[in-house]
Amino acid sequence: MRRFWKEVTLEPTPSGQAVRLDGRPVKTPTGNALALPTQKMADAVVAEWEAVEKTLNPALMPVTGFANAAIDRIAPDHAGFAAAIAAYGETDLFCYRAAAGEALADRQAEIWDPWLHWAQGRYDISFVIVEGIMHQPQSAATLEILRGAVAARGAFELAAMAKLAHLSGSLVATLAVIERAGTPEDIWKAACLDELWQEELWGADHWAQKNRSDREGEFMAAARFLDLLTPGT
Repeated sequence: MRRFWKEVTLEPTPSGQAVRLDGRPVKTPTGNALALPTQKMADAVVAEWEAVEKTLNPALMPVTGFANAAIDRIAPDHAGFAAAIAAYGETDLFCYRAAAGEALADRQAEIWDPWLHWAQGRYDISFVIVEGIMHQPQSAATLEILRGAVAARGAFELAAMAKLAHLSGSLVATLAVIERAGTPEDIWKAACLDELWQEELWGADHWAQKNRSDREGEFMAAARFLDLLTPGT
């Protein structure tokens, strides 16, 4: 889409702050109104549309993209998306460790245990720590509580959480971001522990670093989207 508009404005509606281009409503890819639940998010979307110079580039409009996903895909199937995100708790990255006695296992315990302890205290649950990569189930009670914690979130929150869980491989990391249990930067580093460990041992690979940097950018964009959901201007 080439830029045709001169002015981007907002209009209050029952669904939130709706975006207008020269007075005309902006539609999501499936034809819904692009309406944002907070003023901060609406302002961020306006800024993305105002920044378009000649041709619309979705890669440069992450807030709009998350909002579109929330409206078009997640809101109509809230339960399904919540269940898919909660499923990361069944094989949470932070629970799968190197063999006891290995230096990597010690590093994993140092970095990951505090996040698991936070989740255990926050949700009154427990985790099974696994050596190796063979799946071992978490308790039914723990999984049920985690499913409830995810299902309680709204469509806009789930839009960001889906990206956080996919990139980190950890529901604990995702919940830590949304609960603001730590900075997104620290949580991302924890999720990349194994990669960083390999770099310490064998040196850095340019393409691996670029890939991680790209993923970090997506992770931080999702974390920022969550911040835009907080009240205030």
